[in-house]
Amino acid sequence: YVIDGAYYKIAKIYTGENWNPDLRAPLTEPGSNVAVGEYILAVNGSPLRAPTAIYSLFEGTADKQTVLLVNSKPSEQGARKVTVVPVQSESGLRQRDWIESNRRRVDELSKGRLAYVYLPNTAGAGYTNFNRYYYMQMQKQGAVIDERFNGGGSAADYMVDMMNRPLLNFWATRDGKDFQTPTAAINGPKVMIINEHAGSGGDALPYYFRDRKIGPLVGTRTWGGLVGVYDYPVLIDGGRVTAPRVAFYNKQGNWEVENEGVAPDIEVEQLPKFTVKGGDPQLERAVTEALTLLEKNPPKKVGRAPYPKRAK
Repeated sequence: YVIDGAYYKIAKIYTGENWNPDLRAPLTEPGSNVAVGEYILAVNGSPLRAPTAIYSLFEGTADKQTVLLVNSKPSEQGARKVTVVPVQSESGLRQRDWIESNRRRVDELSKGRLAYVYLPNTAGAGYTNFNRYYYMQMQKQGAVIDERFNGGGSAADYMVDMMNRPLLNFWATRDGKDFQTPTAAINGPKVMIINEHAGSGGDALPYYFRDRKIGPLVGTRTWGGLVGVYDYPVLIDGGRVTAPRVAFYNKQGNWEVENEGVAPDIEVEQLPKFTVKGGDPQLERAVTEALTLLEKNPPKKVGRAPYPKRAK
């Protein structure tokens, strides 16, 4: 929102997945019909004017029907009432908006040649995001894999396996387009973005990515927390006590990653002088590297050989 005089004007409406209870976007649900540029004049009958903080009128309204007074102009004359159900947190909607903005940015910078896949963790959400974003972009010539802020989990090996599937053959069909095996693959170069806020499974993912020689790592060193906790009981007061139960060592038998992290091949800091203007140096460098690799090794166009003459 922006404050226009003493009135709150809607500057952006976050979209979500309204079939998903964890990603509801109240102002996009059926029946709301609220648009960017309109004014919120009251909440549950309480007038909303600056300097009153808008959030103060929404206290205690999460998951409850809440009536907004909305108008296309800063006046109650001709205003209409809209009933919405606020969510408990907007962080999921903001993250989705960030992901989609990054995807569109990669598409723009690469002129449609590169896929963008964000992995928030290597657990449930990361598994879902990988399957959703990776496979739907199989037609792309390469990919930028973004694991910044990755919260960890145990599905890193699955993701790396799927990113490392070499082309085996093609299939000719009587009708429709020819297809390849494996069908679920992006055959071109891949670059992974990492940062200091990715750890645990977020350390393992770039470690495996490098071990399989899939592509370069761009960004900053991961935080280095590759130990795991599990099977900890809940105490009688609802609290928990945890201790490390599992730790990482490499194929040579040496302790690694814990307290070290995984270093990038190409170090790029997110300097405020760029990010404050809406830039993303790490993302932009990853796209540049992927396109450079693509130019060095462009996709090969394979066509069918002439049909064999079997008649004599």
